[in-house]
Amino acid sequence: MPGRLMPLLLWLLPWPAAFASADEYLRELVEQTRVQRLAERPEWHALLHYKPRLVWPGVKSLADDSRFFNAPDGQTNPQAELEATLAGFFSDKQETDKEQNPQCAFIARYRWLKEELRFDPRRLPEQPCRRFENWRAALNPHALTLIFPAAYLNNPASLYGHTLLRVDAKDQDERTRLLAYAINYAALTDETSGLIFAVKGLFGGYPGVFSISPYYVKVTEYNDLENRDIWEYELNFTPGEIDRLLMHVWELGPIRFDYYFFDENCSYHLLSLFEVARPGLNLTDRFKAWAIPSDTVRAVTIEEGLLTRATYRPARSTWLKHRQRLMDGKRLPLAKELAQGKPALTDARLRDLPADEQARVLELAFEYLDYERLGGRRAKAELPPATSARLREFLIARSRLEVNPVEPVPTPVVRPDEGHGSARVGLGFGREDGRSFQELRLRAAYHDLLDPQEGYVRGAQIEFFSLGLRRTEGDDAIKVERFDPLDIASLAPRDELLKPVSWKVNIGWRRKTLADGSRPLVFGLNTGAGLAAEPVSGALAYGFVEGALDISGRYRQDYAFGIGPSIGLLADFSDRWRVNLFARALRYELGDVHKAGEVALDQRYAVTRNSALRLELARRREFDCSWSTAGVFWNWYF
Repeated sequence: MPGRLMPLLLWLLPWPAAFASADEYLRELVEQTRVQRLAERPEWHALLHYKPRLVWPGVKSLADDSRFFNAPDGQTNPQAELEATLAGFFSDKQETDKEQNPQCAFIARYRWLKEELRFDPRRLPEQPCRRFENWRAALNPHALTLIFPAAYLNNPASLYGHTLLRVDAKDQDERTRLLAYAINYAALTDETSGLIFAVKGLFGGYPGVFSISPYYVKVTEYNDLENRDIWEYELNFTPGEIDRLLMHVWELGPIRFDYYFFDENCSYHLLSLFEVARPGLNLTDRFKAWAIPSDTVRAVTIEEGLLTRATYRPARSTWLKHRQRLMDGKRLPLAKELAQGKPALTDARLRDLPADEQARVLELAFEYLDYERLGGRRAKAELPPATSARLREFLIARSRLEVNPVEPVPTPVVRPDEGHGSARVGLGFGREDGRSFQELRLRAAYHDLLDPQEGYVRGAQIEFFSLGLRRTEGDDAIKVERFDPLDIASLAPRDELLKPVSWKVNIGWRRKTLADGSRPLVFGLNTGAGLAAEPVSGALAYGFVEGALDISGRYRQDYAFGIGPSIGLLADFSDRWRVNLFARALRYELGDVHKAGEVALDQRYAVTRNSALRLELARRREFDCSWSTAGVFWNWYF
């Protein structure tokens, strides 16, 4: 009988008498963590974003905000951070609009530790987290979708694409998915210069934070304003995994990470969320030096059982180009005039057309005017009066025509995650100026104009850290032939409706032949702006006005600055065979005065998606020296 009365007596006694103090229970919990070695568990490391140090032993969190840690040395000491986190959970701080109890501020940590240590609710009462619960209820999470807006070269923050995560609501369907919310990680900057962004981003010059916003806002930004096709990858996460991910996103809140352009970028940190949701994925470990968005998407899609399906959402500009291709070219000027508000809808040129052609003209006029209006590409004064009324007139006129709508933009056969690997190694040989050479080429990322096209943006070249090592006949030493940290070119074709500007920039070191015949490595900055057009299907003609600055102590005045034109033709003769014929002439009038020029023919034959053969032929001139080069290279992508 006394044994049966003991539990009742314990309940009736005051808490301090019935249970050990909070400090004693904390000591018990800490001892359990040490016995179970919880601070070494991958779940704890994922929650704190711990990664092994590069040089010294131990780990360091990628988070760079003191608010993310409870221990003074929590960024580098997992056990100390775990113990300080546990101590914080004993706080009785009440939740307000501005403050949270530590159990709520670090709710993912709390739930995991509660599960592992089986907290006694009488000795460690659970605090209500109304703000989190209201936030989660508003999201109404049911599934997760990885979003990949393709590369957009006119946005410095998205030179090689971007990724974000959509939280799909329980009752969401294809019609309402735009109303979902999206989790995004990005650098906080208003920088518009791609060059400055790339340089500062290389060294963590911007703070990066997570944010959450309605998905339709991001679609408008990427799809409608930036002309970026979007791929949506629906993922197979369980309800428990989704909750774990969202709890961690809540923890991250305004926490700052140093944003690094190549590795700690948008795509890398999204992968870290997946590792919290499903411990054991270890996706970030695959990206030690750099994380290209398309590569991170590939890492997700090849993970067994993680991808449910992929959906393609073409950009407005893609729709416009598609409609133009399906229309008789003679009707394009009429559609453009209608969008500009010039002829009335009763104009004979429109009224006398067959019904199907009228429909195509009205559809294109509507899409083009709406595209111009939404994108702010024309000032309000340049838009036709009563633009909204004009758009409505197009819709009404189109509804009166009993003609099927234009067929949708075909989904590309190859998704961005299925294209060639972004890293490349090449081996080749050739002759230059009468001497044979062997050359090894290495590239960290990502794609150039001659690489296999499937899965990449046509006319876009974005290369980071390209290195060429050459051994030349008569010289046993292996020398750096060129090193380009950054090489970007955007060949955006103009047409009747879309008028983009093409541009290029290259920064690096290349061997140049000087007046005395020597070939030193010379630092150079080359930029250019120009135009591109598609004279026939499968061909891009382009032209630039270029500026070049070369710097070397081997020049008589240490530098040379020149300007001049360049032209080229990029053409596909088959799905595997691409040719780039180009010429350039520069006149250096400042510094070391001289002339330079080249005519080159480069060809690529894709053997497989991840291997290609190249033939490069060129005739070049520097100062008074002229020479020819021919080389054959085999490239592997991985």
